[in-house]
Amino acid sequence: MFPVDAVRERFPALSVSDDGVERVYFDTPAGTQVPTDVIARTTRYFERQNANSGGYFSTSVETDELLESAHQAMADLIGAPSGEQVVFGQNMTSLTFAVSRSLAHRFEPGDEIILTRMDHDANVAPWLLMARDRGLNVRWLPFSRETFRFDLAELDRITTNRTRFAAINYASNALGTVNDVKSMCRVLADRDVTTYIDGVQLVPHRLADVVDLGCDFFVCSAYKFYGPHQGILWGKRDVLDELDPYKVRPADNRLPHRFETGTLSHEGIAGTLGAIEYLEWLADEVTPSSGDADRRTRLAAAMDASDRYEQVLCRQLVDGLTAIKGVTVHGITDPTEMHDRVPTVCITVDGAHPDEVARSLAAQNIFVWSGHYYAVEVVKHLGLDKAGGMVRIGLAHYHTAAEVDRCLEAVEAAASQG
Repeated sequence: MFPVDAVRERFPALSVSDDGVERVYFDTPAGTQVPTDVIARTTRYFERQNANSGGYFSTSVETDELLESAHQAMADLIGAPSGEQVVFGQNMTSLTFAVSRSLAHRFEPGDEIILTRMDHDANVAPWLLMARDRGLNVRWLPFSRETFRFDLAELDRITTNRTRFAAINYASNALGTVNDVKSMCRVLADRDVTTYIDGVQLVPHRLADVVDLGCDFFVCSAYKFYGPHQGILWGKRDVLDELDPYKVRPADNRLPHRFETGTLSHEGIAGTLGAIEYLEWLADEVTPSSGDADRRTRLAAAMDASDRYEQVLCRQLVDGLTAIKGVTVHGITDPTEMHDRVPTVCITVDGAHPDEVARSLAAQNIFVWSGHYYAVEVVKHLGLDKAGGMVRIGLAHYHTAAEVDRCLEAVEAAASQG
């Protein structure tokens, strides 16, 4: 049995109530709450280690040790060979814009890039701007409005001898679909296409393996997997070595520093390490004998247990929503296919604007998002842009079945008034 009570005790925010009404944090796709491990790491950094890196004095030395530990821990989380290939930045969006500027010089006018209708705009807009600046042609990969999946045959069809780059999301921040990125990368690698994978919504729920995927770049965000507001980028060593980074002249030209120009958020990186240490704690809870295993193995145990628990909650939520008259779930709903989605569920309610539904749930201290949440192409492809988008409900492994029931009751009440 998943130790949800022990997990919840680790997250101080989950015990907060407003006027006696407990909060339900179903806004998790936009950012999770943080455990005490993250808070302690961040606080310790400010209290005992706060300094710039590269000095000979104790706080600077400790800062350098911390940064190295965090880079390696992050490498272990995503299956990277080395922490030197892990780049920290302000957020995934900023990192993607920075890399797009370096990548742009590899392409010639008339070259083609592939973007998808399922991606967050952080994995769309930077590449559209790159295409504009370099005279590149954009080819779009749609998703099925019936299955909410990509068609690999369509990917093969739109990939030509001029295709040089493809940006693809691992899991949708709106539909929840987990895409077959490994197969997609295989198709593209055979055509010598550089692949850039947005793993922001996948990493909080599943264990990623960047080497097994066969991608060239992989990005994610710590604040989506129980950490602070930090972005993380991984790249193949040969690709990172080939790129000309945009950095200040005195900055170290070695990896990963050549892509981490300027002073990093050391406290944020400390908190990211804390988030990974929390997952190691979870591994000990779900598999007590895992203590002697390496960190990657322990993280796999934690994420597997978390995923299985979340799939149960997700099925409860999806089944409950589909049973409510006037509610449409936009995403995979088949009970046997919960493994093909993360627990991010978007709905529309007949006769009710998404903002109205979100407002009615907020009045009951249930936190959800409405609109497009930067999934601009998804909402347009579904024809919901003029209707105000959708309501998004997102689960994490610190949620409970009782909270799901509370949300379902609130949605049903909103639907009855629609």
